[in-house]
Amino acid sequence: MSDILVHTEAGVMTLTFNRLDKKNSITGEMYGVLADALATAEQSSEVRAVLIQGDATIFSAGNDIGDFLNKPPSSGESSVFRFLRGIASFPKPIVAAVCGPAVGIGTTLLFHCDLVYAGDNAAFSMPFVNLGLCPEAASSLLVPQMFGYHRAAEALLLGEPFMAEAALEVGLVNRVVPPTEANGIAQAQARKLAAKPLSVLIEIKRLMKKSQLPQLLERMGEEGESFARMLREPAAREAFTAFMEKRRPDFSKL
Repeated sequence: MSDILVHTEAGVMTLTFNRLDKKNSITGEMYGVLADALATAEQSSEVRAVLIQGDATIFSAGNDIGDFLNKPPSSGESSVFRFLRGIASFPKPIVAAVCGPAVGIGTTLLFHCDLVYAGDNAAFSMPFVNLGLCPEAASSLLVPQMFGYHRAAEALLLGEPFMAEAALEVGLVNRVVPPTEANGIAQAQARKLAAKPLSVLIEIKRLMKKSQLPQLLERMGEEGESFARMLREPAAREAFTAFMEKRRPDFSKL
């Protein structure tokens, strides 16, 4: 069975992380499926909204570290960057249902969704600093805008998790619900959107994001360049070596 389930019904394309044995960690191949699905959804007259969801126990543990180390993104056309550009510029509404851990990209992709519903067990984190890396998905721009600088600094410089109620307080999620209800509520909201006039939805979203999109794409490119450079530097090498050796990294001399 695929690690990303793609299902379209009642005008909603649902993308489900389906790799529970690996905590829904995302491989390059999975990014490719997500990018292709968004491209198809953008062009399809049958798709009026997209829903991204995981399991009631976990949304995503972020990048699959082993896959990432074996096949790091080598260019702007890598599947991860195609996905990031695709979700940032997607013209139709995107809804997300998030339960359990949402790590790294599991959190940053949410900044590009229009509606987000979280289980009360959701735990969001952007631990890029702990991997010797910079943020991605234009989160270095979007997190300060949404959280305010000091909360953003706490989230990005310390890389520590924050829970669903904190995400609600800063505006990252629309509502906190029981985990077993999150996917169903998000699906219901996506179907409400799918029943609206699509041309109007697209125009409202375009107007809301018009001034921001060029900045987003520029920042994604800048982050991508920094990310690629930092992957080759000592901090990232120590972080990934420590991960593979199942020990805490030692950054004391870096």
